[in-house]
Amino acid sequence: MITLRPAQDRGTANFGWLDSRHTFSFGNYYDPSHMGFADLRVINEDKVTPGQGFGTHGHRDMEIISYVLEGALEHKDSIGTGSVIRPGDVQRMSAGTGIQHSEFNASKTEPVHFLQIWILPEAKGIAPSYEQKTFTEEEKRGQLRLVGSRDGRDGSITIHQDVNLYATALQEGDKVSHALADNRVAWLQVVRGAVQLNDQTLTAGDGAAIAQELQITLQGASKDSEVLLFDMAA
Repeated sequence: MITLRPAQDRGTANFGWLDSRHTFSFGNYYDPSHMGFADLRVINEDKVTPGQGFGTHGHRDMEIISYVLEGALEHKDSIGTGSVIRPGDVQRMSAGTGIQHSEFNASKTEPVHFLQIWILPEAKGIAPSYEQKTFTEEEKRGQLRLVGSRDGRDGSITIHQDVNLYATALQEGDKVSHALADNRVAWLQVVRGAVQLNDQTLTAGDGAAIAQELQITLQGASKDSEVLLFDMAA
């Protein structure tokens, strides 16, 4: 069963410096029918104007993943980590027992466009930590590249939950397939372009909850498409 979450149905927030789209309930947007999916709690698509960003604020007991589409996002936190996240980078911050951090557009002239993803951790009270890795376009082209996993295998970032996170970049006509094991579900998020998911077409910003499917097939339906796929325990 595939249940679409169209981009235009997402929650919205616009503060001038921030234009955000919420796949699931977040902040002032509340929809009891869209509180998350399995252990996936938040997918926010954020666009931040030059030189602006989120000032220092706190999180606890959450796996927070940043995935930049355009521009550069500057990150600083209370455990001494500081970095700039660019397209191709995947950053994981485990809030655990508590962490303070800030996120700002690293450019004074160009906007930054990124996804902020929250995943519920498998245990509360873990030590805060941070990890960032780069995955090239070539690694994702025409294949599902594992970029996050519970055990950090194949060079992926480590996520403290039973989640396999894949990224793929597809040209028109490119195909990839993914089998779902028993008691597994998946969430697909179209990052850019358009794809055919089995017999349904999805475009940028669309998501899909996938359950009770043995296999899914993705086919590029535009010149440049990019997709994230979360394979999770049901």
